[in-house]
Amino acid sequence: MSSDTPARTAPAAHTPQHPGEQRPGKQHPAHAAAPDHRWLVLAVIGIAQLAVVLDATIVNIALPSAQRDLGFADSQRQWVVTAYSLAFGSLLLLGGRLGDLFGRKNTFLIGLAGFAGASVVGGLAQDFGQLVAARALQGVFGALLAPSALAVLTTTFTDPRERARAFGVFGAIAGSGAATGVLLGGVLTEYTTWRWCLYVNVVFAVVGVAGALAFMPRFARGPRPRLDVAGTVTITLGLVGIVYGFSSAESAGWTDAVTIASLAAGVALVALFVLVESRAAHPLLPLRIVRDRDRGGALVAIGLVGVAMFGIFLFLTYYLNQTLRFSSLQTGLSFLPMPFSIMAAATQITPRLLPRVGPKVLISTGGLLAAAGVLLFLRTEADSTWAGTVLPALVVTGLGMGLIVSSAMNTATSGVAREDAGAAGASVNTFQQIGGSIGTALLSTVFAGAVSRHGGDPAEAVLHGYHVAFAGGAIALVLVALVAGGVVNRHAVRQERLAGLAAVPAPSTAH
Repeated sequence: MSSDTPARTAPAAHTPQHPGEQRPGKQHPAHAAAPDHRWLVLAVIGIAQLAVVLDATIVNIALPSAQRDLGFADSQRQWVVTAYSLAFGSLLLLGGRLGDLFGRKNTFLIGLAGFAGASVVGGLAQDFGQLVAARALQGVFGALLAPSALAVLTTTFTDPRERARAFGVFGAIAGSGAATGVLLGGVLTEYTTWRWCLYVNVVFAVVGVAGALAFMPRFARGPRPRLDVAGTVTITLGLVGIVYGFSSAESAGWTDAVTIASLAAGVALVALFVLVESRAAHPLLPLRIVRDRDRGGALVAIGLVGVAMFGIFLFLTYYLNQTLRFSSLQTGLSFLPMPFSIMAAATQITPRLLPRVGPKVLISTGGLLAAAGVLLFLRTEADSTWAGTVLPALVVTGLGMGLIVSSAMNTATSGVAREDAGAAGASVNTFQQIGGSIGTALLSTVFAGAVSRHGGDPAEAVLHGYHVAFAGGAIALVLVALVAGGVVNRHAVRQERLAGLAAVPAPSTAH
């Protein structure tokens, strides 16, 4: 039994013996508030997820200001971003399993409170080392928080249609969080200081903790299997090696000895992790989660979306700020249409179509639509207008993203056993974060190479570099469509896959 198995008591003589069976005129007391609280729980989870996702980009616009204030070099600047992604991406699977072992509500609350505390430490930083350490600590608590949030969502919504709507909302938040981070970072940097890009997480944490204490169900603790130490060590060090290697390649190059050694060691350790998990009695990541064809395809799609979008956000920010000379506030506001289009697709289109046509169609269509939107960024020039060039690309890309993310996240967590929900949620976040880290480093390297080979006018060389990076992002999104078309089965969300979850009585809402 997992740590999140709902508390149960022996039924009294008058208590119905089957879920959903009620005596006329009476309501099961343990389930009375569950339907209303489910959507409040979704709101709480959404707030927490937004804090984690936007922190990957909120500091991008604030970096120049932080650099002037703390006096660190250009070569050090990337580590303010990398420290977060390195800790977050490498510890997600451990965070997911800790939620399974010790209770997802507990790890959710600890993760959210710790994330806020680390943010305050970063906001108070007086030198570069303190800022980077605080960002790494944010990543540690984020790795505890994010899988718990997705696991609670997975086990809260079991009806296929409600689940599609809930994951539409969650997918909209996850997909638009990076763009929202750029927007919020621009506003805070323009009107306050860069430090508020970190302090703002306290607001998310206060609301999230209060909501979780009020509405998130309490679960009885079941037996705790032993923690998979060998799996934890191999996957954590393996992901650290991969993320560090790609980050190092951005500044030192692909032929650098440290880059090669980090990537080789990371890949070898991940391979060793798979071997360890196949033999472990209580694996950190049960391989049955990723062996499922639908879940495996959805996870790969999520990773490829991360490759495309994190890099694109970075280069579009540079284009708006450095080429079009937008202020921090104008740059942030320029991204606003994308979150709106993501939310429109994820909350209005996906919930209606996913139960009918299935994830294969929606993820494939979303990948091609998003790729077409990214290719529209190739129209950007030094004198382009935002309304005529950038806006259409943002809207089309956002619509495609909304279809992909909500459908893929739903599919990647559909049908998992309750005891595996934390590991499944961690897998989703791991693929997204590692994909984003790889995409940022890979597209940055592609950009730098394109600029150096172009020659001629520096401004034209930089614009050419943007176009090559955008093309690389579009290729990743086309791969999303190919993976979905070739791996994910063509069916609607199968109700029988959810039968195991739906048959489990709803958790008690007593506090």
